[in-house]
Amino acid sequence: MHGGSRGVRTRLGSKDAQSQRDLNATAPKVEHLLRRIGELFRPYRAALSVTIALVLVSAALSVAPPLLTRQLFDVGLFPKHGELNVPVLVTLVSIMVGLWMLSAGLGVWQTYLTATVGNSVMGALRIRLFAHLQRMELAFFTKTKTGVIQSRLQNDVGGVAGVLNNTISSVIGNTVTVIAALVSMIILSWQMTIVAVILLPVLVFAQRRVGQVRARIATKTQESLSDMSAITQEALSVSGILLAKSFNQQPAEIARYEAENKNQIALQVRQQMSGQWFFAMVGIFLSIIPAVIYLVAAWLITHNVPVTAGTVVAFTTVQARVTFPLMGLLRVALDLQTSQALFARIFDYLDLHPAIVDRSNARVVNPAKVGSIAFEAVVFRYPDAGDETRPTLSSVSFAIKPGQYAAFVGPSGAGKTTVSYLIPRFHDVEGGRVLFAGDDVRELQQDSLVRNIGIVSQETYLFHATIAENLRYAKPDATDDELITAARAANIHDTIVSFPLGYDTVVGERGYRLSGGEKQRVAIARVLLKDPPVLILDEATSALDTISERIVQSALDEAARGRTTIAIAHRLSTVIAADVIFVVQAGEIVETGTHSSLLAAGGEYSRLFAEQAGTLSAQ
Repeated sequence: MHGGSRGVRTRLGSKDAQSQRDLNATAPKVEHLLRRIGELFRPYRAALSVTIALVLVSAALSVAPPLLTRQLFDVGLFPKHGELNVPVLVTLVSIMVGLWMLSAGLGVWQTYLTATVGNSVMGALRIRLFAHLQRMELAFFTKTKTGVIQSRLQNDVGGVAGVLNNTISSVIGNTVTVIAALVSMIILSWQMTIVAVILLPVLVFAQRRVGQVRARIATKTQESLSDMSAITQEALSVSGILLAKSFNQQPAEIARYEAENKNQIALQVRQQMSGQWFFAMVGIFLSIIPAVIYLVAAWLITHNVPVTAGTVVAFTTVQARVTFPLMGLLRVALDLQTSQALFARIFDYLDLHPAIVDRSNARVVNPAKVGSIAFEAVVFRYPDAGDETRPTLSSVSFAIKPGQYAAFVGPSGAGKTTVSYLIPRFHDVEGGRVLFAGDDVRELQQDSLVRNIGIVSQETYLFHATIAENLRYAKPDATDDELITAARAANIHDTIVSFPLGYDTVVGERGYRLSGGEKQRVAIARVLLKDPPVLILDEATSALDTISERIVQSALDEAARGRTTIAIAHRLSTVIAADVIFVVQAGEIVETGTHSSLLAAGGEYSRLFAEQAGTLSAQ
């Protein structure tokens, strides 16, 4: 158990180190990164302009109270000649109270504007990232964990949102206070001001060094959060839970999560503790300054520099008010350096270029030729496969006429499903051409191409929603009558109405409240609602029992009527009536013909058919 945990930590440590190296190699320069962050705020220039105006007004208002404090002491409380000046005291206090009330109102307005801008920027960034990921090609998602993608959208953007929301408010409020205080201090005594700020450059330099350390830790922390999200998504999905329970691996899953959680805790502690000694020293420095000011005031007086008691009191009061805002600004600077690591991770995804995009002159599908499909010497190799590996498809050529029912059969791994991926251009070919309605699919608009194709796969995906909502995914504006018509054609309507809630029945996560055959027929009804001229059936019945297969096959036959249909089949009995059958073996089409002609030829198809028939007989 402990050895396994150490192994996990070792692998995670290596992965974090590699991730850091990758980030250092690919992240844009800080200046470029800050410029890109600034561009996110461009749509909100009006609100930011108002905020800046409020900052300037607040800064101007904040200069007055310290000066009024000096007058309050030197003229109202302790005038050089005469007694206590009550009218002056009342006037000055009234003015100060009014200024504080006005500053408080302006502060509330500033907070509203900054919160609105900060959250709007992050919301727009989250939508932009989500939309960009939607445009990425299928290969990106097959090699990237879902949990990692979710972490970028939730943890990274969420982390940036927290930093920016707090940062904007903190920067504006603290900057106003610090600027106003410095101006007031200079007006009161420029000599004492020099002493009060002489070590600030040293603090700024130290803060930059601490920020660099925190940025590195933040990168590792986000990587760890990504791993935790991936583990959660894998282990707590319905499929993951079933798998763990089936193999009694719950303790192993808990241990895996616990190991990453310990790593996350350690990183969080490191991130919280980084810079604490720095802030402790800053606090000490700012706290002892008032005592030093008394000595400076004494030195000035002994050198005949006029310094009144009111000036000293006002100066130390102002300097004390600078302590917390200045500490806040230093913390904000650290948070901004930390957020650079988060922004770099987000921009890493935004800088990914989809491998499959429309050409500038892409055209729509020719409706007069819809249904004709052809492969011309197609060569394809999956993107994550090395160039030295054998192509998945090698010089594959075939033609399907409009309205034909074409079947692709062969052993597992032969390349049948790959054919179905290339027709809607989920991947691009390495060589040759895929023609749809007479045009190379790379010359067609993707929306137009996919709009003409319906796909029913073996792994049916249903949302955790009602049956009606799952059906309307194909056609959001479909009427109830259209849903019923599609469900009847898919041989599922009677089953749906037998449920207590009918079409309002919630199917559960991935449709687990339905049987395999019911899920498949709902998926068929969804495709029928789309009503595409081309239908692709990717082993749509291979995971079903004999009775369910018979029912679903009947629905598929109904769905195929009047359409060009491509069936990827494992069970040859389901494609006996196909107009043309292509036998795929090791990425090549080795035989073509009808069921009867292929049997008569005595080749690979005949062998596969005899093998399956023998298996059925044995059963």
